[in-house]
Amino acid sequence: MPRRTPHIALVRLRTSRRFTRFLKTAAICVLVGGLLSPLTQTASAAEATASNDYCGGQCSDILPPGENGNATLAQILLNQAFGTQPSHAEDQLGPYANLATGYSGLTDATINNFFNDSSFGVPSDQVASTEKPNGRGDVTIVRDKKTGVPHITGTTRYGTEFGAGYAAAEDRLWLMDVFRHVGRGQLTSFAGGAAANQGLEQQFYRNAPYTEADLQAQIDRAVATNGARGQQAMADANAYLDGINSYIDASDSGRYFPGEYDLTGHKNAVTNAGTIDHFKITDLVALASVIGSLFGSGGGGEVNNAVSLLAAQQKYGVEEGTKVWESFRERNDPEAVLTVHDGESFPYGAKPADAKGEALPDPGSVTQEPLVYDRTGSAATTAAKSTSATAANATLSSARRGMSNALVVSGKYTASGHPIAVFGPQTGYFAPQLLMLQEIQGPGISARGASFAGLSMYVELGRGQDYSWSATTSGQDIIDTYAVELCQDDYHYLYHGTCTAMDEVEQKNSWSPTLADGTAAGSYTMRVWRTKYGPVQYRATVGGKKVAYTTLRSSYLHEADSIIGFQMLNDPDFVKGPKDFQSAAQHINYTFNWFYADSQHTAYYNSGDNPVRAAGVDAEFPVWAQPAYEWQNWDPATNTSDYTPASAHPNSVDQDYYVSWNNKQAKDYTTASWGDGSVHRGNLLDDRVKKLVAAGGVTRTKLVQAMADAALADLRAEDVLPKLLKVINSAAVSDPTAADAVNKLQAWVTAGAKRTETSAGSKTYANADAIRILDAWWPLLVKAEFEPGLGSDLYTDLTDNLSVDEAPSAGHGPTGSHAGSSFQYGWWSYVDKDIRSVLGENVQGGLAEKYCGGGDLGSCRDILISTLKQAAGMTAAQVYPGDSLCSAGDQWCADSIVQRTLGGIKHGNISWQNRPTFQQVVEYTSHR
Repeated sequence: MPRRTPHIALVRLRTSRRFTRFLKTAAICVLVGGLLSPLTQTASAAEATASNDYCGGQCSDILPPGENGNATLAQILLNQAFGTQPSHAEDQLGPYANLATGYSGLTDATINNFFNDSSFGVPSDQVASTEKPNGRGDVTIVRDKKTGVPHITGTTRYGTEFGAGYAAAEDRLWLMDVFRHVGRGQLTSFAGGAAANQGLEQQFYRNAPYTEADLQAQIDRAVATNGARGQQAMADANAYLDGINSYIDASDSGRYFPGEYDLTGHKNAVTNAGTIDHFKITDLVALASVIGSLFGSGGGGEVNNAVSLLAAQQKYGVEEGTKVWESFRERNDPEAVLTVHDGESFPYGAKPADAKGEALPDPGSVTQEPLVYDRTGSAATTAAKSTSATAANATLSSARRGMSNALVVSGKYTASGHPIAVFGPQTGYFAPQLLMLQEIQGPGISARGASFAGLSMYVELGRGQDYSWSATTSGQDIIDTYAVELCQDDYHYLYHGTCTAMDEVEQKNSWSPTLADGTAAGSYTMRVWRTKYGPVQYRATVGGKKVAYTTLRSSYLHEADSIIGFQMLNDPDFVKGPKDFQSAAQHINYTFNWFYADSQHTAYYNSGDNPVRAAGVDAEFPVWAQPAYEWQNWDPATNTSDYTPASAHPNSVDQDYYVSWNNKQAKDYTTASWGDGSVHRGNLLDDRVKKLVAAGGVTRTKLVQAMADAALADLRAEDVLPKLLKVINSAAVSDPTAADAVNKLQAWVTAGAKRTETSAGSKTYANADAIRILDAWWPLLVKAEFEPGLGSDLYTDLTDNLSVDEAPSAGHGPTGSHAGSSFQYGWWSYVDKDIRSVLGENVQGGLAEKYCGGGDLGSCRDILISTLKQAAGMTAAQVYPGDSLCSAGDQWCADSIVQRTLGGIKHGNISWQNRPTFQQVVEYTSHR
């Protein structure tokens, strides 16, 4: 029977009245007893302790909310009405949440109170169940009592991958189905026409408008160009699909499939009529395109860059305006925190001395290319048009924007002499989670860790027999924008001098109301015009000529290529040390920072197919779609070109320590995103780990504590607020309101500048007034500091390049509320550099102008005090306006993390932390 997980500092979400009424209908109540998931057979034989595990019980991991992401109709209804949780649906959420208040008293012996033991195998007294999927004799799935994680052991390669597919469907079938439809631009037809669904499919279809032939061609190329490993990947994928489809058939006939199929009308809850479509190989590519777009691609902002550059030149003149723009862009800021900090240079994306081929738009001429046409019914309403994008941001943009951290320390500085790593991807918080845990043991595969649902034929982030690896999003620029000159009409363009028709790709979607989504019936068509230089994103004029701006991504039409790298990472015969790890990572074409630790070595490698651009091309701006400005040896038929060699990618072995929180990788290596300046959330890790390394004797406990402490820090308060207070305190503060605010802010800084509860479960912050004041003050002070000097137009354009704030609470940044990930994007570096400049302090890589008070200390101080008084006068209800979950003025709730529902099961919100979603703590004791 479903059970309620022990209540650990969790707050229940509100229950939908629609679901409560539905639960009370007689027909459904009769079904409750028969629709609960069947219990699997309890194992009679003990699972032997793994002999291929070299971690010595010192490997741990965690992935909230829980392993079980499937729920029958009955379980969904019970959850919605009474909060009852299916088994293992949220049993990792409490331990994850409790680290926020428990880390200060942590010891090595208590780490697994907050993490799972990720040793290979399952102790005999912890085996909850075993199964032979589809009665196969070549694979066994053992699930442990604590978390229900599947431990898949196969005697054949086919059986192993069949088991991986079967286990994936057991734990994430509905989510996998959702995302294959997102990847194909078919979500509304599948799950309903809600604004969030419209926004999601539009978000991804615009950038990856693939046909079925496109998806299949990517598979064919990946197999054909990778020899034996390509053939093995195809065989593995087909076995994996067979396992998924076997579970679909078994759950359909047994009536324990996910209840969302009933609620969305795909199945009939009474008669069981309807179908759940089998998965096919191209579905995996569609899934991969979503994940790659979310986490593994950098660039594409060239048109926005051009608009803000033109505004700067309009304000200051071309020469000075360009200097101003470049100072805000911070391509290679000398004060930026670096992952490779030993001084080695890896030039990429540098500003050319004499830029060539630039195709900057005429001012005011840029318009975004329409995507949606032929709206009918509910799709035609103003609400649907205006809210779909916002709804999408409230769902998956938290995953897109906040991505991962890593702390890795060389054995030279640890107490044991073995390296220690605390690392993981920050993929947002969802129910069910995008990732799933598993262990896979079979011929040529030996790994445990996390994989994206529907792509779990291999472990993507985790551990092998004597090594662990993880990733953070890197974001170097692999997307360029080309200006194609139009000819004949708006749908033809010049390609190498020939007027060429654009390729029209469209997806027609329609929906009707269901129990899951009551959106009225409607339909629309998404239409994308593709060129050899990629899909059209904008239209404009350049020098009076009509152009279309297209985006070309090096991983476009290559979504399947990275499978080879993951296959290598899972192969114990391939990865035997740091160089092998780096070689595997080189086969991943998405943009990630990869980290490695074994008992002797640490390593780092930055992956991605970095195109070799034509000499003189500035990747920051659009260029003409002409042969002279194309990627070197670019083939439009396959979208392949020359790529920078592995040695040109930031890489390192056995540096004293590595940190990454999506910060700059190395000296002279430019990323596509803005904000790699003097203050970055990576500083929160670097400052703490640097101190640990300097002291020596680092332990797992100390490194986890460093991560957890940084996870609660307010970056603005820790790194910028002391300088703001220095300006204010440059003279006596006579105004009582300002003086009171200054005292509260100073007390908070002295206490550590963290957003922490007064005690576990209090739902009240220590230093709550100071936090409220800074949350209110930051956007006010930034605008007052910079807008007078920049002018309204340029200030607005620059905030389009880089948002002003990304505090945890609702309404303070682009990530949206309740997302966890915070302080990645904001103007903290600009404020830091400008205030230090006004104070007369040394600033490397400073802004081109002084902005606060026009550079006058007294005037700057007046601005800060004025805005501070305004902020102090704002009530909590004004700063935290409330939403569907939180009452206005509830500061703790406004910050809290919510597992955003992607299915029928919902969970409680937890206290804010800024840390990876899936996280490992590892210290290997020996090596093969």
